[in-house]
Amino acid sequence: MATTIATRNSSSFRNGLHAGVSIAIGYVPIAITFGLLAKSAGLTVTETVMMSLLVFAGAAQYMSLNMIVLGSGVFEIVMTTFILNIRHFLMSASLNEKVEEEKLWKKSLYSFGITDETFSVAATKEGTIRTGYMFGVIFISYSSWVVSSGIGHAIGSSLPDSLQESMAVALYAMFVGLLVPSFKKHRKVVVLAGIAAMLNTVFTLVLGIAPGWSIVLATLVSAVGVEIIFRNVVEEGEKRHE
Repeated sequence: MATTIATRNSSSFRNGLHAGVSIAIGYVPIAITFGLLAKSAGLTVTETVMMSLLVFAGAAQYMSLNMIVLGSGVFEIVMTTFILNIRHFLMSASLNEKVEEEKLWKKSLYSFGITDETFSVAATKEGTIRTGYMFGVIFISYSSWVVSSGIGHAIGSSLPDSLQESMAVALYAMFVGLLVPSFKKHRKVVVLAGIAAMLNTVFTLVLGIAPGWSIVLATLVSAVGVEIIFRNVVEEGEKRHE
């Protein structure tokens, strides 16, 4: 019986590795870019790799770099990361309905590796998801992200000083690149980004709030405000059609 379970888990793990290959490949250029930007932000290679080891969240790590450059405090960075990744509660809850029954510590372990990409792969898999499969998908994705982050920092260290300094601009270019595709799909994103930017400017330049806290406040206020506005617009539209 034990041999059968071990064989099944091994097979599930291999299937997970195979399913996660595409994620691992896709992470390489993004993680290398993160390593390059981390170097330009003043992080050591140890700090860069440790951030990828302990955080493992691309958007949150890029946001953290931006806030580090702005001189934000630890608490502001943690709060912003929490707000940015709050969707992980929903993803974890959704996957919990598909995965097999397992000990809590095992679920806690592989839930750390749930990202948008690993969630998509696992959520679209037919049938019950085995624990070995989850560990396989996450192991190869996680390894790719961490190793590529270190490689990116090493590459950045070998670049000329003038080029390393110019890499700081790439951080903002990265955020623009992440934001523009959303503009084409959802007009709410345009409104949200615009209001958040204006609020951040007012909080920083007019009210004199520290850059880190201004980002947190602008994110919260704009998210709640835009949601209320769009909800009222939708409700009014539905009433007119009735």
